[in-house]
Amino acid sequence: MAEDRMLRVRALLDAVRSEGRTALTAPEGKVIADAYGIAVPGEELARDVEEAVAYAARFGGPVVMKIVSPDILHKTDAGGVIVGVEGASDVRAAFHRIVENARGYDAGARVEGVQIQELLPPGQEVIVGAVTDPTFGKVVAFGLGGVLVEVLKDVTFRLAPVDADEALSMLDSIRAAEILRGVRGQAGVDRWAVAEQIRRVSRLVADFPEIAEVDLNPVIATAEGAVAADIRVILSDTPVTARRRHTRAEILTSMRRLMEPRSVAVIGASNEQGKIGNSVMRNLVDGGFAGDIHPVNPRADDILGRKAYKSVTDVPGEVDVAVFAIPAKFVASALEEVGRKGIPNAVLIPSGFAETGEHALQEEIVAIGERYGVRLLGPNIYGYYSTWQDLCATFCTPYDVKGGVALTSQSGGIGMAILGFARTTKTGVSAIVGLGNKSDLDEDDLLTWFGEDPHTDCIAMHLEDLKDGRAFVEAARATVPRKPIVVLKAGRTAAGARAAGSHTGALAGDDAVYDDILRQAGVIRAPGLNDMLEYARGLPVLPTPKGDNVVIITGAGGSGVLLSDAVTDNGLTLMEIPPDLDTAFRAFIPPFGAAGNPVDITGGEPPSTYEATIRLGLEDPRVHALVLGYWHTIVTPPMVFAELTARVVGEFRERGVEKPVVASLAGDVEVEEACQYLYERGVVAYPYTTERPVAVLGAKYRWARAAGLLGGGS
Repeated sequence: MAEDRMLRVRALLDAVRSEGRTALTAPEGKVIADAYGIAVPGEELARDVEEAVAYAARFGGPVVMKIVSPDILHKTDAGGVIVGVEGASDVRAAFHRIVENARGYDAGARVEGVQIQELLPPGQEVIVGAVTDPTFGKVVAFGLGGVLVEVLKDVTFRLAPVDADEALSMLDSIRAAEILRGVRGQAGVDRWAVAEQIRRVSRLVADFPEIAEVDLNPVIATAEGAVAADIRVILSDTPVTARRRHTRAEILTSMRRLMEPRSVAVIGASNEQGKIGNSVMRNLVDGGFAGDIHPVNPRADDILGRKAYKSVTDVPGEVDVAVFAIPAKFVASALEEVGRKGIPNAVLIPSGFAETGEHALQEEIVAIGERYGVRLLGPNIYGYYSTWQDLCATFCTPYDVKGGVALTSQSGGIGMAILGFARTTKTGVSAIVGLGNKSDLDEDDLLTWFGEDPHTDCIAMHLEDLKDGRAFVEAARATVPRKPIVVLKAGRTAAGARAAGSHTGALAGDDAVYDDILRQAGVIRAPGLNDMLEYARGLPVLPTPKGDNVVIITGAGGSGVLLSDAVTDNGLTLMEIPPDLDTAFRAFIPPFGAAGNPVDITGGEPPSTYEATIRLGLEDPRVHALVLGYWHTIVTPPMVFAELTARVVGEFRERGVEKPVVASLAGDVEVEEACQYLYERGVVAYPYTTERPVAVLGAKYRWARAAGLLGGGS
């Protein structure tokens, strides 16, 4: 049956192509709908007035009449749609008016007739569609439909194809999800029927890559079903080209030699201070890299006390990485020598390629890399750091604090911001990698490696685009169950400025698709650079929560309100305090304090009150995370609060009770030292902000849900 269905659609699409068309007519769309079980109303194509009258009479009620022309894509704009026509005389009049309107809209348009369609009963109008995204390929969309679809833009996206459960999840992912469940006495829609429309459209575009866009708008959803009043199908006018893919084993093999090299060659190494080749050599030597370092320079015999070679082909033994520190115009010839030498990785620091319009030069080096099997990092990068190997292959400042955070950036400037942040906050890193133009190696290669790297606990990535969104999602889904991934996607406002032949195409702005697909992959999207860095710093520190119940304990009522807002803003759940726990908290707080949630112990309380209430929150298994709000007083100075909090949290962790604890400290400058003390002891703490600690906690919860550790989706 599936084979017959695909053969019918294939024959139809080939016929449309043979006529030089990219847009299918409504009757052709009906053929596709029937083949894929996409529910549409009964309809017939009337080629003259009398056929229109006969078909309308057969449907036995009001009908919708629509122009059928391969040259008129937007029928409503052409005055080619009339709704609710009933009776022979009205059908005749509507037929003539529709044809006349079409002629007036486009005098040369071919008119095949008028579609006579059953008028659907009133219901909730939604849109189901699919579009070909340049990053992610086939993407299916769902949202509120009808005439306001492009105004409201309440739409969600998923990679196609989707299964039944994923299709159902889309109904809950729009802002107006409650409308679909029924409001103000109105019945909810048949959710399964709507989800089936989504699933079938997603299957259609996955089966036929040449279909660029599909629009079911509106789909009339009622308690009894979901029927598409209109189907629009548009074919691509360019051939689909597949990007070259590497297997997981190939990626891990080359990445291991890149990140854990035994031998590095520096092409363009120099004794002259101020040269990039000199800076790279100094960083490698001074950083303590234990492997072999081979300078390559045809005009030198010795560089920094090491024998220099005229060509990389003269270097003895195997070399794992060649770092390029030569002008762009010399890279191709040197890369040929790297290929002949059998070196698997080239780190291309030079700029002057695609970023400056030199696309041919970049295409040349990509072709050389593919010919010899050399993976290219860059060009136009600052290099990379692999701290556990004491490897600093960059011309920028060195960094050697080892830890569990891997950081990548597409931009050199952002890379150096990462470096400064890591140094200031004493964040230990496993690697910092520049990606630049991403001529070859990109985020999915790095994710594949860092997902397996025992030194990496958390991965944070700044990116401006993805070359292969599907490969990234595949790598992310394999990594997220074990390690969180934080992404800062730049360019939120540069979205969607392209001509589209359907409502779905117009709605599929780049950022809207990125947002939903990254969430679908379980990735934590950071709103800004500092957020990305703070999430990366904080996520490995916090234990994974075991449930949703968050309790706020605060010494200041105002902070408690702001912390409550932050909990809600980050999708967290304030625990409803059960009566016995409420009574227990009240035993430790003054009569003018407030139990409930937040637990307000008031600002004049001694350290013992903070300690007792924190202990209670950690002891009770119904409480899953604590948010602490501290207010600087002489009664309980900042470091006293920090020391007691760290001591209590540490004591419980030794007993096997691990709950995420974050803290907001308000006060004089002493709170800064107190926050640093807490952070170093496993409590994510920030001065002068109620939003930041809860945002980090929210990021931890988002990862835990995506990793399947809490349930309830991402």
